[in-house]
Amino acid sequence: MKQSKWVLYLAAFLLVSLIHCSSSFDPEPESHDNSGSAFADVTDVSINGSDGRYTFQVEISSPDTGCDQYADWWEVVTEDGDLIYRRILLHSHVDEQPFMRGGGPANISNDAIIWVRAHMNKNGYGGQVFYGSVNNGFEVMSHPDGFALQLENEEPLPGDCAF
Repeated sequence: MKQSKWVLYLAAFLLVSLIHCSSSFDPEPESHDNSGSAFADVTDVSINGSDGRYTFQVEISSPDTGCDQYADWWEVVTEDGDLIYRRILLHSHVDEQPFMRGGGPANISNDAIIWVRAHMNKNGYGGQVFYGSVNNGFEVMSHPDGFALQLENEEPLPGDCAF
């Protein structure tokens, strides 16, 4: 009889321990922003068209939270830092990540070396970019520190965020 009481106490202890541990265990993963940083990442680029009239489909992953923090444009920039084309994004994409938006035409040749990058309304440039040409393809790179930051003030610029 003494042994069965001990087994009951042990079972009760284990049960209470399991309940306590399970109540502090959260099986759902912790919520994080979509890009792992405060910047918008270009995750894919496809280009169609011909010299002087290329259109782009750009996929972006960004830590959008609403109009307070969202990717507000993507752009095509020469390797010298000149703006070729900018696609304004009119609203946040909180529930649509990653998202893709098209734009163009952009006046570039098939051998022009370009950057395709995205911009956050509060944090600016800094995420993953694509670098290359239509002829030779593109490679994924980190945004170069200090590259063409003056473009943040160049038109066209976004108006108010819709939602």
